[in-house]
Amino acid sequence: MISKRNRLLVLLIFASVVLDQATKILVRHYVDRYQSIALIGDYLTLTNVENPGAFLGMGSDLSPNLKLTLLLILPVIVLVIVMYKLFTETTLDKWSTIGFASIIGGGIANMFDRFRFGSVTDFLHIDFGGIVQTGIFNVADMFVSAGLIVLVVLGFKKKPKQEETV
Repeated sequence: MISKRNRLLVLLIFASVVLDQATKILVRHYVDRYQSIALIGDYLTLTNVENPGAFLGMGSDLSPNLKLTLLLILPVIVLVIVMYKLFTETTLDKWSTIGFASIIGGGIANMFDRFRFGSVTDFLHIDFGGIVQTGIFNVADMFVSAGLIVLVVLGFKKKPKQEETV
């Protein structure tokens, strides 16, 4: 029988994949490639691009074999290992569990694109007058980033001092 914790993990991972894929389907259908649509002035725009690389297009100019290894095979191995640890390691606190589940869901969603299309559909761009702006990203990237932020913040929390042993 699947524990309540693991059912919730599956639900969070599944929901992040579905939300990401649904938004990408809408963008592919309604926004022409390279077309930009202002959602909130110039602050938030939709721009449909296909990213053959990793984060912000890094690795898009790698050789096909290296790209296959670094952008498909290695991430799948890492996702499987992290997912196995997440589902079997029940001592993680709630926020660490949510952080890892978010990273896994976003990772699976982007890997799905890579396997199906050979690239990842990115479409969101934030620009606060050039002072702060992002590259073009997607919902899966938001889940991965949110999960990483949660884990980094937790890593900076003060941990109780352990007694030193001699």
